[in-house]
Amino acid sequence: MKKIAAVTLLFWIMKICATTLGETAGDQLAQTMKVGYGASSLMLLGFFAVLLLGQLAVSRYIPALYWATILATSTAGTTLSDYMDRTLELGYATGSLILVSLLVLVLGLWWLREKSLSVTEIKTRTGEIFYWAAILVSNTLGTALGDFLADDSGLGFGGGALLIGSLLAVLVLAYYFTRISRVLLFWVAFVLTRPFGATFGDLLTKPTSKQGLGFGTQGASLILFGLLVVLVLYETLRRPATADPRTLL
Repeated sequence: MKKIAAVTLLFWIMKICATTLGETAGDQLAQTMKVGYGASSLMLLGFFAVLLLGQLAVSRYIPALYWATILATSTAGTTLSDYMDRTLELGYATGSLILVSLLVLVLGLWWLREKSLSVTEIKTRTGEIFYWAAILVSNTLGTALGDFLADDSGLGFGGGALLIGSLLAVLVLAYYFTRISRVLLFWVAFVLTRPFGATFGDLLTKPTSKQGLGFGTQGASLILFGLLVVLVLYETLRRPATADPRTLL
């Protein structure tokens, strides 16, 4: 199915931007607007379900729809993770272990059904549904990991972002200089870009007294939203509607 974004450098830039926005927007709804983690999760999951139905219905890659769906998984993942870790009081470590297990389960079922986890070889509706399920779980997991690094590990927001950024750099080197499975590297990178976005989002929103930059959830969300809109417009205008996105860099 030629309905998902090609995995290029632009893909990873937009993914980090979307996941960082998901962190700040989720916090804006649940914390700043005081909607609460449970109610926010239900609202955002409903929003994701609507976008997913649209994504499943189309027959080609539409950047605005695709990245809106990615953003919905990231925003819902933020509040879901916080609901598990804070409302249910499972803690970041326990929540992360549960979500790691769930992600392994989703990927395992996907492989058993489709015999491939490659995002460039999705050819069935079932594979597409597994793809989005894995994205939702991985973005929820990434939030828990990011919060664990920022709050429980002692690294702080900047230290957590630096650690995850270093790990992502190692993955880039592994991609170019080793023969490690590209599918494995993709999913590890996909998971890690979420806590990078989470820690970077916290760095943007938290006050300077807590080692943040002090933009607040609203200010950071507006900045990131504007950046993502610009990137989506660029992605839309640079390719013909009938082109296969995998053939364009």
